[in-house]
Amino acid sequence: MEGVVRSPAVTVSAHPTRRSRAATHAGARRVGAAPYTAAKARLIEAALVLFAEHGISGTSLQAIADALGVTKAAVYHQYNTKDEIVLAVAEVILARLEAAVAAAEGERSRSRAREVLLAGMIDLAVERRRMAGILQRDPVMLRFLERHQPFRQVMTRVNRLLMGGAANPRGRVQAAMLAAAIAGAVIHPLVLDLDDDSLRSHLLKQARQLLR
Repeated sequence: MEGVVRSPAVTVSAHPTRRSRAATHAGARRVGAAPYTAAKARLIEAALVLFAEHGISGTSLQAIADALGVTKAAVYHQYNTKDEIVLAVAEVILARLEAAVAAAEGERSRSRAREVLLAGMIDLAVERRRMAGILQRDPVMLRFLERHQPFRQVMTRVNRLLMGGAANPRGRVQAAMLAAAIAGAVIHPLVLDLDDDSLRSHLLKQARQLLR
């Protein structure tokens, strides 16, 4: 998410056609569409912690099993490969991001849509600080996201909303600054000791100032 994950290079249209918008929504609905069982949810959370501490490459299925206090076979019962776990971890975040985008797209004005999206992005980034680092820095995750079409579709919608409909250089730079400010701030050493409410409040305030 811009603001949560690094966006790949995408072509952004300020005025998407009805057909392209429908296709985008259809792809995005696939993000996180399958409900997670309690066992899968616990596994995903355990994997997220281990990925943040050791990186995806440095985390084995056995390590995940050990963190959960179960056998490796129990992990295989939920997911056949580590790639499937990486996908599940990413889609938990992307589903939240898509929900924020959908809420923003339901607003009548572009300025209000951008405000709603920013609030949603900041909420997600703050709540998932640990995940933000994985999505932005882990090479395995970055390679995965580059190839993950639903992610690219959601990011196209994010970019369009952040630009406020202006695909000119000013709109693109402003959108990039907003995304970078959110994404970088939540994992910066200077704010690691801030509680979530304080960080959220200050991020939203600073983001609004960038829009002036």
